[in-house]
Amino acid sequence: MQIPLWKRVIILGLCALGVILAMPNLFYNRVETHNAAAAKIARNGSTPELAKQLAEWPSWLPSSIVNLGLDLRGGAHLLAEVHLSNVYADRMNALWPEVRDALAKERATVGNVRREPSDPSVLKVSISKPEAMATALQTVRGLARPVVSLTGVGQKDLQVTAAGNSITIQLSPAEKAATDQRTMQQSLEIVRRRIDAAGTREPTIQQEGSDRILIEVPGIGSAEQLKALIGTTARLTFNKVVGRTSDAHAIPGAGNSLVPSEDQKGLYYIIDDTPVVTGEDLTDAQPSFDQNGQPAVDFRFDTTGARKFGDYTATHIGQPFAIVLDNKVISAPVIQAHIAGGSGIITGNFTVQSSTQLAVLLRAGALPAKMSFLEERTIGPELGADSIRAGRIAAVVGTIAVVVFMVAVYGFFGWIANLGLALNMCMMFGALSLIGATLTLPGIAGIVLTVGMAVDGNVLVYERIREELRAARGPARAIELGYERALSAIIDANLTTMISAGILYFVGTGPVRGFAVTLGLGILTSVFTTVWLSRLMIVMWFERRRPKSIEV
Repeated sequence: MQIPLWKRVIILGLCALGVILAMPNLFYNRVETHNAAAAKIARNGSTPELAKQLAEWPSWLPSSIVNLGLDLRGGAHLLAEVHLSNVYADRMNALWPEVRDALAKERATVGNVRREPSDPSVLKVSISKPEAMATALQTVRGLARPVVSLTGVGQKDLQVTAAGNSITIQLSPAEKAATDQRTMQQSLEIVRRRIDAAGTREPTIQQEGSDRILIEVPGIGSAEQLKALIGTTARLTFNKVVGRTSDAHAIPGAGNSLVPSEDQKGLYYIIDDTPVVTGEDLTDAQPSFDQNGQPAVDFRFDTTGARKFGDYTATHIGQPFAIVLDNKVISAPVIQAHIAGGSGIITGNFTVQSSTQLAVLLRAGALPAKMSFLEERTIGPELGADSIRAGRIAAVVGTIAVVVFMVAVYGFFGWIANLGLALNMCMMFGALSLIGATLTLPGIAGIVLTVGMAVDGNVLVYERIREELRAARGPARAIELGYERALSAIIDANLTTMISAGILYFVGTGPVRGFAVTLGLGILTSVFTTVWLSRLMIVMWFERRRPKSIEV
């Protein structure tokens, strides 16, 4: 019954914080309009209309809200399959000129070189002098590079074998795994950039399995509209850098543009409007290592792009050039030497992860592989409104039933449990808002379930207090023993449910995860309100009233 002042301040402070964080959800439309305007201003600058929308909600108040999922707001759902085998074929087609040129230097030894028909993911080359196969194999294997991945350390990216007068070249298993991972990352990045550019709110874009992407965008008109949005290609250009500045309102001059840096906030590049080459000329970009063993990025252009880029680098050695993606400079390396042949390397303070990410962004001008849609659904806003209405009714009915039951069975102590239940709901919505969680219809089911679970701990405590009162304990001692002896049962019951919620979250996807999130947060907040908050309220009441006897 002795709770120190510092502990009381923490308990009441956490409750107040939960109420403050949950409050924006009471003004959902206003806060949502404010947040959308803030995002547009950050992306494109302010306008009078956006400034008016921004003023819908005070900037000094929290503005995080619980996002409504697809089944509550309506929108489009797509399940896409990425054809990873297309990437293997592209790699082999890009490798063929290198193999041909390398063997051409040994023509006196290996004879004529010809590409043979084969599976698209395999490059098959024949030489006219089979007796020189050892030399040919050594030459081709010299083109292999280290696999750039944490799991492929020390392995090469090419697997080269010989049979008769033919050489078979394909990606090694380690490189295939790394390529699959990079391709999926690239596809996710492209889809995310395309959808974000359209200004949609809180989309769900995640990988499912090894080659599928789940895309859910609330508020969009139809699945066809979403497919058209994903099909839009990104704008990738390589431009001359005229200068750099930290002034966001600097005048770039005629024929130039002011473009922000992707990584360095507050830095702007002045670039020439006419690109040297564009993403349409880029055939490949892969993470690699430079001559010092440091992570870098290799890139390769097609014939037209190679000529234009080679001419430019020959006359601009020592000068930076900008790699611009979707009107943002993602990198501005300095040209170290004339880059002929259509391939080059970007060096810098890279890690393996950052070089892989830059390679993904460089290739993000178009999808790396064909994407087919296995499943598509359009959910109308009317259905979402019906779901919200049904969920609200279920929550209200469930809450009223619990409140009435607690008061009917436990009287005054039931009112304390109900007050704890109200603060528990506030804390749960505050936590959901803070982490930016998406609420789905199964998530509402998790909330309704939490309503019952939130008073379950109080029931255990009150029954223990009743037992102690029947054993002729005094009021203070009965309350103290009731909380002490019910604690283990409360922890055990909620811990086993938390384990189930954790399994649902890590194994499940989509709506199942939404249920697991609300259930897990509900368990944490209900344990807090039962073990600490309701106990504090009873102690504060007991200190004021000093009753000689109590009735639970």
